[in-house]
Amino acid sequence: MAERRITDPFEHLIALSSRDAANMINAAPIGICITNAAGMFEMVNPAYCEFYGYEKEELLGQHFTVVVPKAYRAKLSQLHDAFIAGNEIQELRQELEVRCKNGEARTIIAEAARLHGDDGAPRKVTYVIDITSRKHLEEQLKQANERLDHLAHHDELTGIFNRRAGLMRLEEELKRCQRYGSKLSVAMYDLDSFKHINDTYGHSIGDDVLKEMTQLIAKEIRSTDFLVRLGGEEFLIIMPEVEVSSAYLATDRLRQQAAATPMTTHALTVTLSAGVASYMKTSTTRLLDRVDKAMYRAKQSGRNKVIIADDVT
Repeated sequence: MAERRITDPFEHLIALSSRDAANMINAAPIGICITNAAGMFEMVNPAYCEFYGYEKEELLGQHFTVVVPKAYRAKLSQLHDAFIAGNEIQELRQELEVRCKNGEARTIIAEAARLHGDDGAPRKVTYVIDITSRKHLEEQLKQANERLDHLAHHDELTGIFNRRAGLMRLEEELKRCQRYGSKLSVAMYDLDSFKHINDTYGHSIGDDVLKEMTQLIAKEIRSTDFLVRLGGEEFLIIMPEVEVSSAYLATDRLRQQAAATPMTTHALTVTLSAGVASYMKTSTTRLLDRVDKAMYRAKQSGRNKVIIADDVT
């Protein structure tokens, strides 16, 4: 009769003599433990003790949840009991958070099998693989990707929408207007004499002005509005569901608030000139062209003004 080939590692473990099995477990580079039906440690190998920071004597006879955060102990005890009482030979691989003796939280992959000893009682043998470093790398990669995604849509200096993302948002709002006949207004503003600020105080102070002005404007506009940095000191406010007269009043309040608020440690007075335009069944390019001309008119007529695009000839 041909000898039956043993392929399952746990089945192979069973087939070994007790001495061979013990030697293999103790020499294993990964943590291995055996718990009885009540969940008490009956065996822990050196790698298991080293990982958790316990001496063998501190674990033997203790419930396995001693290495589990308190919030998860009841749940894992239930899973252990259900596995011991069930018919499955192997337990599904799990990713778990565990707690070392020094309080350090670590992440492991745990896999287990149910065995029966010479006394016929069921036991659970579990091996653990430390994936804490991998989880940290995954989290760092996730954060880096989120950062890249944020930078792809937001201005790095001010944190608001960049030109590309802002124009995409404007296009979406225009499509909504075309579909539902809703209102939409935009305001484009530019900081007056900004070159003079950079030339006099330096670009670092100029950057501070841009950030502080952005914070002021962002605080004053509605939560449903969108603030966009088009480039340099030029900005756009997208105001859904707002007619042009209301947009004008809102933008003029922003103008007055900006002029009355000292900027940076130099307490600079910084004013803005703005144009306002409403949706008139036109393209994004045409709408921006109209509001840009209105803003230019405000600058040419003395700065620190707001002009409605419909008034531009």
